[in-house]
Amino acid sequence: MKTKYSLISSLLMLSLFAVACGSKVGGDQTSLLEALRGSGANVEMGDKVEQTFFQVEGQIIKVNGLDVLVFEYETAEAMESDSAQIAPDGGSIGTSMVGWIATPHFYKAGHLLVLYVGDDQAILDLLEGALGAQFAGR
Repeated sequence: MKTKYSLISSLLMLSLFAVACGSKVGGDQTSLLEALRGSGANVEMGDKVEQTFFQVEGQIIKVNGLDVLVFEYETAEAMESDSAQIAPDGGSIGTSMVGWIATPHFYKAGHLLVLYVGDDQAILDLLEGALGAQFAGR
């Protein structure tokens, strides 16, 4: 009986740790927008955008007036397939070398791949708060 409770306690602690380390976003664009707005950000929808190195069309969202690109996939597996092509420093995606105009920051959660190109610390803090730490970029 003691072993059963120890196992349950261990699984509960592991689950809580996984939630704490993960993103706060439910994995879709609506959840991201809600999380950003809930953190006090001014969020507006921008234009659609296509990036040849990603399978899906993206959506520009303006976060406190700055562009953030959001790519929402049908499945987490499809998103992971595209995100696996991004170099750790964000300098290349697949076979494409990218000349960013500022520092790239890539985030992912659920079905979302999010890119912010810039150095505004408030935006970086908002994205990290909603999505967790960036997985690629500088």
